[in-house]
Amino acid sequence: MLTIHAADEVRYVWDGTQEPIQDGAVAVEGGRVAEVGPLAEVRARFPGARVRRWPGVLGPARVHEGPLPDAPSPRERVHAVLKLGAVAVLEEYAGTPELRAAAGRNDVLVLSGPRPVSIGSTGRADLAVFDETGVCVATVCAGRLVHRRR
Repeated sequence: MLTIHAADEVRYVWDGTQEPIQDGAVAVEGGRVAEVGPLAEVRARFPGARVRRWPGVLGPARVHEGPLPDAPSPRERVHAVLKLGAVAVLEEYAGTPELRAAAGRNDVLVLSGPRPVSIGSTGRADLAVFDETGVCVATVCAGRLVHRRR
């Protein structure tokens, strides 16, 4: 099913190197990005798609570069990272087989080092939405909505 994630502003990258798209959207098909652009244009291209409208700024999901948050189980530690808007962790902090298995079951990437993040056409659909205070409102990991703040 194709889903369009829309927000007041869409950023290809968080570092400000590109102009944000006001009233922008990202179309997601399966686990991949199908298109990025103004909401009206994306809706016109995919008229039957479900639209999820988020308050705040939508951009690429982040890489969690520190120790995973404390939680009672590896699954809950990985979920805590997803709640922060990250869909990747560094292998130095996911060293146990249990943490790696929990990450794999949730499509969370385990990376050897930090890397830049961006939204690219046909790239993996890893997205995060943050409100005006910097709190993560939603996280999409490999095309699946894995966290939504109520």
